[in-house]
Amino acid sequence: MSQDSQAFISANVVTSDTTDTQQLKAVNNSTLSVWQRLVVTVWDSDHYAKTSEERVLVRKLDCTLLICLAFGYFMKNIDQGNLSNAYVSGLQVDLNITGNQYTYMGTIYNVVYCVMQVPSNLIVLKVRPSWWLAGCEIGWTIFTFAQAGAQTYQHMYVFRFFIGFFEASFQSLAFYVLGSWYTKSELAKRTSIFYIASPLGQAFASYAMAAVYTSMDRLAGLAGWRWLYIICGIMSAPVAVSVFFLVPDFPETTKAWYLTEQEKEIGRLRAARNGTVFMTGIVNFSTFKKIVSQWRFWTLLPAYLFYATGVQSYNYFGVYLRSAGYSVAMRNILPGCAFVLQIPLALLYGYIADKTGSRFLVCFVPMVLMLFPTIVLAVWPDDNTLRVTAFMLAACFFITHIFFTWVNEIAHASMEERGFLIAACQCFFYAFNAFLPAIVFRQTDGPTFRKGFPTVLGANILACIAFVTIYILHQRQLRQEAAQSHAEEARDQEQSPISGKDDDKDALEKVTILRV
Repeated sequence: MSQDSQAFISANVVTSDTTDTQQLKAVNNSTLSVWQRLVVTVWDSDHYAKTSEERVLVRKLDCTLLICLAFGYFMKNIDQGNLSNAYVSGLQVDLNITGNQYTYMGTIYNVVYCVMQVPSNLIVLKVRPSWWLAGCEIGWTIFTFAQAGAQTYQHMYVFRFFIGFFEASFQSLAFYVLGSWYTKSELAKRTSIFYIASPLGQAFASYAMAAVYTSMDRLAGLAGWRWLYIICGIMSAPVAVSVFFLVPDFPETTKAWYLTEQEKEIGRLRAARNGTVFMTGIVNFSTFKKIVSQWRFWTLLPAYLFYATGVQSYNYFGVYLRSAGYSVAMRNILPGCAFVLQIPLALLYGYIADKTGSRFLVCFVPMVLMLFPTIVLAVWPDDNTLRVTAFMLAACFFITHIFFTWVNEIAHASMEERGFLIAACQCFFYAFNAFLPAIVFRQTDGPTFRKGFPTVLGANILACIAFVTIYILHQRQLRQEAAQSHAEEARDQEQSPISGKDDDKDALEKVTILRV
């Protein structure tokens, strides 16, 4: 670190708990304009406790990292929705798909997606995330174009394999990178903005297929579903390029062209101040042995499995609507409305999580509320309105983004563990989801699914218990960390009669900064 940068940080950036409190009090006691009060209320509560230089850094991250990842996730979800949309819009007939061949396309994708979760998050400990993510998005863009030229179902098997391989990295790695740059008062809102790209992408895929099929089917001799893949490939290409130039990697390795050296130093200091430990660069058997010996591994993975399984009821809304005699239009409109509801609710969850600082409550309360629709569907009352309401509500309690915000904070003491746990949670769920629906949600059991909905209810209850368990263990961890920190401060004060003037330097020297 240069002396000029060190002097700047020491003079301008809040680094200790005492200074944080003093500056926050100064802001609270000052007279803020109406706009400033709005910013503090709606956006970051500590916005004006930051220096102007730090606010510029956060603004740059919002306009580059956050928006870039959100668009990439948007394209990923469009592609996930494209297969089912293409299937019912001509792909089945054109490729003569019969029997379980369509199901196998989805299975191939899910298996590869599951297997690649953990390796992808470990690869970026050695390879810059901007390179890996950009390469992956270029890869799935190529195979998106390739699907437009598929002539047999075997071609689609191959293409879906590579699509799953390249798309597997995106969600887990995005949560990982966001958790490395943003602080506790900022992170949940940003992950919410990133996460709403999922329902937006799914909704856009449906509307795009309808529009393309209506206006472009047989244009230049190509079927509408082939044009859909071509258009999506064209949309994905510039996003892939933007990832390479706009994702700033990790704070300790960043070479982002749009960040000044001063801003890079502030980014590293923010991470250190947030308690986020930088990477060691060491990934071996001992690393995994240490991870699996911690309570975090044995609670976070099953908690995510229970949660993700406990919100699966909405997937069978369309099956019910068809069996209940609803029109084709209503079979699309009603589930679409449920997806639309997810968007403001996801943003609200992020706002509350950052405003209160409690990730636990924003995970636990929606799961408790989720008990109502899951109980209704498990009991299956003879009331169509109640059943439709239950399906609609079942799509309103997705807290995936808040859960991974919580994981980022719980595992802050090891970058390798944090990356592994984020990916392993997803891998664990996909591994179960590859076979569980085939057992409890058999199509011959629809629409009541007498095994499926009770299973979802059981998972929902277990998720509530798991969240409480994680909260108790996390509170114990925080007490232990606080006691250790106080012990270290007392020891440092005994060794040095003069303390405090090198706080900023020590904050950065206590972590390993890799220059790549």
